Amino acid sequence: MSNEQDESGEVFGIARIRKLMELLREFDLNEIDLQDAAQRIRLKRGGIPMVSAMSATGMIPASSAAATSTTKSEDDKNAVFIKSPMVGSFYSRPKPDQPSFVKVGDVVAPETVVCIVEAMKMFNEIPAGISGKIVEVYVKDGDAVDVNKPLFKLAV
Repeated sequence: MSNEQDESGEVFGIARIRKLMELLREFDLNEIDLQDAAQRIRLKRGGIPMVSAMSATGMIPASSAAATSTTKSEDDKNAVFIKSPMVGSFYSRPKPDQPSFVKVGDVVAPETVVCIVEAMKMFNEIPAGISGKIVEVYVKDGDAVDVNKPLFKLAV
C-alpha cells in the first residue's frame, strides 16, 4: 500500500478501509495489520469484530461494535436479551447445510457463538456475552437486523 491519501485526505480513510475489507474477503484473509508513520490500522475477520487505528497519541477506536449488548427484560426478572451489535443480515448457522449455532432450550456461556451477523460482506460471529438458557429466538435466517435489535431471549 502506498503513502497516497484517499478522497477524504486521510491515509486510512473510509474508502481505503472499505478496499481493505474487500481484500480480506477476496483473498480469504483473517487479518490485515498496516502501519504508516504514526498511523496504524488492524482489520480482523470472524470472532468479535474490531477495527482500530493507532495514532502517535495512542489507540483510537474506530468501531464500537465489538461487544454484544444484553438487556434485562422488564416482564421477566430472570431474562435477558442478546441484541445485535451492528446493522446487517442475521444467520443462525455457519453454513446453510449445517445446524444452528443455538436453539431454544440450549444453555450458553459468554463465549458461545449464537449467530452470525453479516455486515459489509464480513461475517461476524456474535458471542452470547452472558451465561443462560435460550428461551426465544426473535429473528430468522436472512432477516435484516439493526443495532440493538433483540435477537435472543435468555433465562439467567
